[in-house]
Amino acid sequence: MFSHIIFLQDPGVTPNTDGLPGLEALRHMVGALQPFGLVVCVAVLIVSAAAWALGSINGNAGYASKGKFGFLVALGATILISSANALVRFFSGIQIG
Repeated sequence: MFSHIIFLQDPGVTPNTDGLPGLEALRHMVGALQPFGLVVCVAVLIVSAAAWALGSINGNAGYASKGKFGFLVALGATILISSANALVRFFSGIQIG
């Protein structure tokens, strides 16, 4: 079907910190977003836990299910936001090929 195979080669591009101006300001802005995201996750955890509890108490399986799902999603988001630096640091060191 295909008459030729393309081999991927290293283009020789390496990350650098002096290619564009404003990198330090961008790091500062992204660093400020992390606590904001964590505060939002805590608020969603509280609201979802309340919905889960009220739905369970009142026998409303729909509210309890949605509250449980919201709680688990917010918990997962909290874990990902908290470990974002470590995850990027870990996966940026992986060599492919």
